[in-house]
Amino acid sequence: MMAFCGNPLDRASDRRTDPAWLAAQQGCGLFLPFWQNKPLVVKDRAGFLPWRREWQAGLCVFLGLDGARPLFAVDVAGDSEPVMEDGAFAEMRASAFVLPGRDTAIAGQAKALIDWHRRHGFCPNCGAGTELCDGGYRRLCPACAAEHFPRTDPVVIMLPVLGDECLVGRNARFVNGLYSAFAGFVEPGEGLEDAVRRELQEEAGVRIGAITYHASQPWPFPSSLMLGCYAQALSRDFAIDGHEITDARWLTKDEVRKRLAQEIQDEMTMPAPIAIAHHLVRDWAKN
Repeated sequence: MMAFCGNPLDRASDRRTDPAWLAAQQGCGLFLPFWQNKPLVVKDRAGFLPWRREWQAGLCVFLGLDGARPLFAVDVAGDSEPVMEDGAFAEMRASAFVLPGRDTAIAGQAKALIDWHRRHGFCPNCGAGTELCDGGYRRLCPACAAEHFPRTDPVVIMLPVLGDECLVGRNARFVNGLYSAFAGFVEPGEGLEDAVRRELQEEAGVRIGAITYHASQPWPFPSSLMLGCYAQALSRDFAIDGHEITDARWLTKDEVRKRLAQEIQDEMTMPAPIAIAHHLVRDWAKN
């Protein structure tokens, strides 16, 4: 299973609107502390802890029920990293490599929620300060009564394929010789297929025929939903934009399999297993 997928929690949407119910859950719940967008990791597990008084001023959001156990996340304030017994705060990407799948999914949900609240403390309608409601799944403006809900940004991520070859590209932001699938945000008024065709035309000048949806992945950086697709290229011709994409290469299935198995050692690297791009390339090469 891909990182950040398979969240096992019951989000209790029918009960989290009740402040009394939420208060009762906080009294018996466990809390995942975050500091500067980093979750607490304790012995390669998400560091859920009982409530601490020093967290009183921190933003707290309800994540859901893990069986009968309520789980929350709390944003710990302060410029200096708090000292935690047997654990430390770790970057979310790095944590995804070591945490169990369920912990990664829960921590990803927590990070996305906390990050959204940190950036949406004021009403975009009138500018007044907003109040957290429903355990963190709504903010209410007391001045104009506008309601605001945590958002997820849709992103298309696609692998152009033609026969026994796929096209991968090198983004200007990539490090360590990484080549990956192409990706971009869905713009207003676009469907998934429209966004795939536009992004591939803009970034690589590739003409596309049929588009096939493959899988999706929540990506909490800060809060996106990656929509993975295969795009049938109509020819091997491409023309990179030279700005966002600095290089692109066609790879055969055999070469992809060897590179994923690290049988080819050179300057080129493939996407890490935590990314949906890895699964797009791997699953295509298996067939």
